[in-house]
Amino acid sequence: MEFVKGLHHLTASVAGAQEDIDFFTQVVGQRMVKQTILYDGGTNVYHLYYANRFAELGTIMTTFPYKQHNRFGRRGTGQVKTISYSAPESSLDFWVKHLEKKNVPHSQIQTRFGQKYVHFVHPSGLEFEIIGDDRDTHEGWVTDEISESEAVRGFNSVTMSVREIREQEEFLTKGFGFRKTGEEGPYHRFEIGAGGPQNTVLLLHEPDVPQGSWGFGAGTVHHVAFGVQNDAESQKLKDHLEGLGYTDCSEIKDRYYFHSVYVRSPGGILCEIATIDNASLTIDEPLEELGTHLMLPPALESRREAVIAELEPIRNPQIAG
Repeated sequence: MEFVKGLHHLTASVAGAQEDIDFFTQVVGQRMVKQTILYDGGTNVYHLYYANRFAELGTIMTTFPYKQHNRFGRRGTGQVKTISYSAPESSLDFWVKHLEKKNVPHSQIQTRFGQKYVHFVHPSGLEFEIIGDDRDTHEGWVTDEISESEAVRGFNSVTMSVREIREQEEFLTKGFGFRKTGEEGPYHRFEIGAGGPQNTVLLLHEPDVPQGSWGFGAGTVHHVAFGVQNDAESQKLKDHLEGLGYTDCSEIKDRYYFHSVYVRSPGGILCEIATIDNASLTIDEPLEELGTHLMLPPALESRREAVIAELEPIRNPQIAG
């Protein structure tokens, strides 16, 4: 039973909003494609989106800046440990030099599962990689410093840190329909569909690492979202997961830009099932203006001034002037 179409988006909690914006737009070279706020709870927090040129699914990274509210997470197992982007393999030498120029902590070029990659770190401690993978055909966002031949395309894979492999493996294979395609040291690789970019999950066996925190808190990945075609497929997958005993599933939630179901996996990682058919970041601003305005859900529009007063000032460096 295979409903999952690959990675949809990833969401993390970070510290400062502006340092996050500068990291993704100036270091990673992503396009800022949405400024909105967190829909859950009563605290107004930015929800910032970054993606490729056309804001396509499988390229979208979103963040909640929590430093303003003095909320910090604890990194550990039971979380997404590393988020990996794809870029042309020939660009990795550029990325080492670019990260050095930006004073970003990073590794030299390494190899895992026969693929070359560079590891680097977000100001909040989040871990990222750029993997040389020419199979990713998404169109990158070009900046003054990053050309089309170097730009990241979209997500390549995510690495989940777990204390135990077996239960998380069963969740991925029996629950989501992934298949195991490799093992190298503590890394276990799983792929779905055609495999490769946007279709790969790695499990990193870290039996001696303490459990990380699960709530919103700067420095931790909150969830990874996998795409399904529509609400009907989402419901079928939810029913399938609950039938297997994974009963910690939410109801379908309207996230305005798509619909979602959340399920806590046995390893602790929160996974989201997000729809594809009704997913669009252009329902409230045109493609060419994405990320240039603060977009509030209709229910909060009448309180716009009060909401803005609670948020830290930010600047999108991709807007002229």
